[in-house]
Amino acid sequence: MMTWRSALELAGLVRQKEVKPLEVLDAVLARLEALNPTLNAFCLVAADTARVAAREAEIAVMKGEPIGPLHGVPISIKDVLPTRGLTTTGGSRLYEDFVPEHDALAVGRLRAAGTVLFGKTNTSEFGYKAITENPLFGITRNPWDTSLTPGGSSGGAAAAVASGIGPLALGTDGGGSVRIPAAFCGVYGFKPSLGRVPDRPVFGGFERVGHVGPITRTVRDAAAVLDVIAGGDDRDRESLPREAGSYLEACDTDVKGLNVAWAPDLGYAAVDPRVLAVCENAAGIFETLGCHVEVVNPGWENPEEQFTTMIAAQFYAAWSDRLPDAEPRMDPSLVRLIRRGGAVSARDYLRAAAFVETYWAEVQTFLERFDVLLMPTVAVPPFGAGALPPREIAGQDVSVLGWMPFTYPFNMTGQPAASVPAGATDEGLPVGLQIVGRRHADGTVLAASAAFEEASPWRDRRPAL
Repeated sequence: MMTWRSALELAGLVRQKEVKPLEVLDAVLARLEALNPTLNAFCLVAADTARVAAREAEIAVMKGEPIGPLHGVPISIKDVLPTRGLTTTGGSRLYEDFVPEHDALAVGRLRAAGTVLFGKTNTSEFGYKAITENPLFGITRNPWDTSLTPGGSSGGAAAAVASGIGPLALGTDGGGSVRIPAAFCGVYGFKPSLGRVPDRPVFGGFERVGHVGPITRTVRDAAAVLDVIAGGDDRDRESLPREAGSYLEACDTDVKGLNVAWAPDLGYAAVDPRVLAVCENAAGIFETLGCHVEVVNPGWENPEEQFTTMIAAQFYAAWSDRLPDAEPRMDPSLVRLIRRGGAVSARDYLRAAAFVETYWAEVQTFLERFDVLLMPTVAVPPFGAGALPPREIAGQDVSVLGWMPFTYPFNMTGQPAASVPAGATDEGLPVGLQIVGRRHADGTVLAASAAFEEASPWRDRRPAL
């Protein structure tokens, strides 16, 4: 079926004139129309403008004009990323009529590469929590079991890709928001190194921890997206210069001989036994690939308190001035987070920032011994849509973020990290394995991901929708 083709396959077919971009788009739109009433993955469908773009893409091919690497491939964009001429709400009633004049930097690069933007995907309000629901568009559901959450905050993006509504989705990750829904939906999610993809956020709250990254069904599709969106831009002072070589080519790098650390709980996390069993098996696959795998306890302190202190303070700085008028229209839990930020003193914030520097040094020193670090992406399988995350795991009481202890640490350090589909629980629910690399070693994470994908293919695992 057209809707299950990879982005690279579709781009090749378009380039060879074996399929028309409009045919691809219409297949994707038909699937969206059939499934979105159930999933609520999309908050905006740009069918008309997408068809115009698809026709223009076809004309370019027929005329023999130069075309981009993803020419004619449909793509969806998370609704926190600005899209020129298309409503960008951030999942908030405060911005329900906001139409940006400019694209996000990554979105502009993807348009230039020939992608066809056909819709905006649902998110939590301003992406502040790792499940996908908001007061404006409601709850997004997991295509593997629609009674469950797809995770978040890029949950609409992951649900779309997992259900065959387009091969590519662009998300954001401020504490796991690409990797968590990728794990819950059985697809691939890649968080690049901090600064690898330039960004100018419209909605404040995730300063210095936010990343823009792809959600795809194959590792190579994600690498192809990264080849397009990576590289410095003077509008983002923290953006990194473009690296030599291709991320797509990096996927073919032999991983034999890599030193791999397997940290089943990072030394402090409670993990659901179902998740642990799947991830232990996945970690063992790296031994069959010729890697040296060592079970480790890194000995790091749980950084949850410092992470939440900084995020609460940043959301307070971004949104507190609007609370008097806006509070009735906002997610009550977001309001509580903002108010919590008001109680963070300058000393508290600076101490948390100093902790991040120390923590980064500890992670960096640890990874001098290892090429990649493995762990579960999320500590639990998907839970109920609209429900609160679990506060007990494996018989242990856990904190508010205790269900997602493995993702936000690497937003604090900026390391590249990916979630690969590791398998499923006995109930058939997807489980993700997180692969973390050294500073700026995005290519190594992609190579390890691609090798694992080849050894344990997941592409044909599809929800029964």
